[in-house]
Amino acid sequence: MDIRPAAPEDLPACQAIYAHHVLEGTGTFDEVPPSLEALTARFREVTGAGRAWVVAADATGILGFAYFDQYRARSAYRFTAEDSVYVREDVRGQGVGKALVARLLDEARAAGFREMLAVIGDSENVGSIGVHASLGFQRVGTLRDVGFKFGRWIDVVIMQRHLGGQG
Repeated sequence: MDIRPAAPEDLPACQAIYAHHVLEGTGTFDEVPPSLEALTARFREVTGAGRAWVVAADATGILGFAYFDQYRARSAYRFTAEDSVYVREDVRGQGVGKALVARLLDEARAAGFREMLAVIGDSENVGSIGVHASLGFQRVGTLRDVGFKFGRWIDVVIMQRHLGGQG
């Protein structure tokens, strides 16, 4: 498995992976998969701001993707990043997500970020919670019943990891 910066030609595979998560999972609160054009715009926004968007790939193609951006647009958040990670369904549980998040931690640290947040859809999302915990993220809160998807109320788990840097 190779973890590398994403390229525009990777985006159709990223869009397909994300569409599966939108339609089948509660890790994202999107209910309609974004078009390739919308995902491309998101990619350009993230990378244009100097943030990382990476993919994991092997001989079978793109296994997953991840990116980080500033947590919120207001300037006081300029040293706090939020990650997003999505893995192809047939390779979940094989270390792809962990490898992607580990790379994001390095990229965010190098970009001058001090904190990384994971805003995880669904308190029952043990895979994502476990991946983040294995990389040193601490659970700092749960927002109860803030999303409604698939006919049920869904929590959001917030996890945080210190990256070092800015005083």
